[in-house]
Amino acid sequence: MYLAARALRPSLRDTEAICLRCLSRLACSPPFRRRFTTSQIKDDAVRSSIKIQKQWRREYFSANSAPPKVLRDILSSPLRELTPGPRDHPEALQELQSPRPPTKDDPPATSTISTPAPDTSEPPHRRRKRLKATPTTTSSSPQQFLPSNSSNPQQFLPSNSSSTLSTLSASLPTTSLRRLLTTCLALSKPRLSFLIVLTTTTAYSLYPVPALLLPTTTASPSLSALTLCFLTTGTALCSASANALNMLLEPKYDAQMSRTRNRPLVRGLISKRGALVFAALAGIVGAGGLWYGVNPTVAFLGGLNIALYAGVYTPLKRVSVLNTWAGAVVGGIPPLMGWAAAAGQSAIGSGSWRELLLGEDSVGGWLLAGLLFCWQFPHFNSLSWPIREEYRNAGYQMLVWRNAAMNGRVALRYAVLCFPVCVGLWAVGVTDQGFLVTSSVVNAWMVREAWRFWRLEGHKGSARGLFWASVWHLPGVMVLAMVHKKGLWEGVWRKVKGEADGDDEVEAIGEPQGYEIGGGRKLLEGEKVA
Repeated sequence: MYLAARALRPSLRDTEAICLRCLSRLACSPPFRRRFTTSQIKDDAVRSSIKIQKQWRREYFSANSAPPKVLRDILSSPLRELTPGPRDHPEALQELQSPRPPTKDDPPATSTISTPAPDTSEPPHRRRKRLKATPTTTSSSPQQFLPSNSSNPQQFLPSNSSSTLSTLSASLPTTSLRRLLTTCLALSKPRLSFLIVLTTTTAYSLYPVPALLLPTTTASPSLSALTLCFLTTGTALCSASANALNMLLEPKYDAQMSRTRNRPLVRGLISKRGALVFAALAGIVGAGGLWYGVNPTVAFLGGLNIALYAGVYTPLKRVSVLNTWAGAVVGGIPPLMGWAAAAGQSAIGSGSWRELLLGEDSVGGWLLAGLLFCWQFPHFNSLSWPIREEYRNAGYQMLVWRNAAMNGRVALRYAVLCFPVCVGLWAVGVTDQGFLVTSSVVNAWMVREAWRFWRLEGHKGSARGLFWASVWHLPGVMVLAMVHKKGLWEGVWRKVKGEADGDDEVEAIGEPQGYEIGGGRKLLEGEKVA
């Protein structure tokens, strides 16, 4: 019986003489059967043949002549007990190429996981909605970093401008000037830099300049377009320098987070030496422009912001949760720069830093800096919530994962502090009474979202609500402050009615009447020439 089986069976080492169904039977035959049978011989041959075990892979079947559907069924479903036969047997070949219909003797089919074919009749907007609701489980998805109860950060947060610019830069020719400029723009974090410039120019425009709407104010240096140009350009360059140094110091950790893994240094679009040169040039030109076009105090504040952001805040992120407070201080300096720029142009003294930053008219600048300081916490604490596990894995000491309850309390506490800051702007004469009403509406919206964020600990959409409330809160309050600047609408109303300014009327009424003589001396009424 043993010899007959050996004679009738083709050699197992000649794999070209074995059909697919025979090979599947050999690989899945039961391990325990009675000896001196063909099944036992097959089992021993399969276990001892390393060559056949290596060829029992998808690559082997991809080179076979069987139809793809049959190969896919063999690889994805449990193999059945099939009758062995040679490869060139016409019945076996016909059964492989045209699968027979199932019968009652067949075992029940097992369910397999398969990707459904895309429905071409489904509208595009419904398909996008369905794909958005379906969780992503691929290994390269940012979802792998998140806990099961968190949402996708790519859906939660807006698109990253640096990441978008890096993708655009990578698609451009390597030696093109446009690629270099796009990469440098990505290093500067343009959205963050624009926000810093916005707060600086807002503080500059809110400085109380006397007789704002009189024709003579067009020549006032505090409202000079040239001074404003130096201020905005220098502030933007200083911000770009600080952001580039921030990326230069942590590309290793940026590669571990979904929001930063597409930055220029991580992707190798620019070398570290090139990024350092860009940061140095931007910092020197920015601070130099502020020194030349504005005043030394503003230039010093711009350089201090670079040092604090790159030298204190960036390394402190891996040491202590106090890094958020250090970053809030950095965010509060740009309004002081704008206020000191306007104060320096109308200073009556030497224009030193004491007069510009500690004078009697400097309270408004510090209040605006305090508003930016308070705003940082509800904004960043909600922004960091969906990527808290990424911060943990990268080694960043953030409050959002070190103490989630305190993270919510801090966001709520500083959101509430925005109320007294806005009241202080009215009390010192920077804004009018209407600002109390309009700013309170915007502040109440953010406080409400901060309370939900603290109460729900970021879940049920509370983190998303607070983040977007903070995004709209800051430009809203800044624009409202400029609209409600003290004396603005009174001056507009006088211009509409055609009335003269009150100060000019007082000066004209109180001036003594007389006439001039040859020596240039003006004689008062009733005075006689000696």
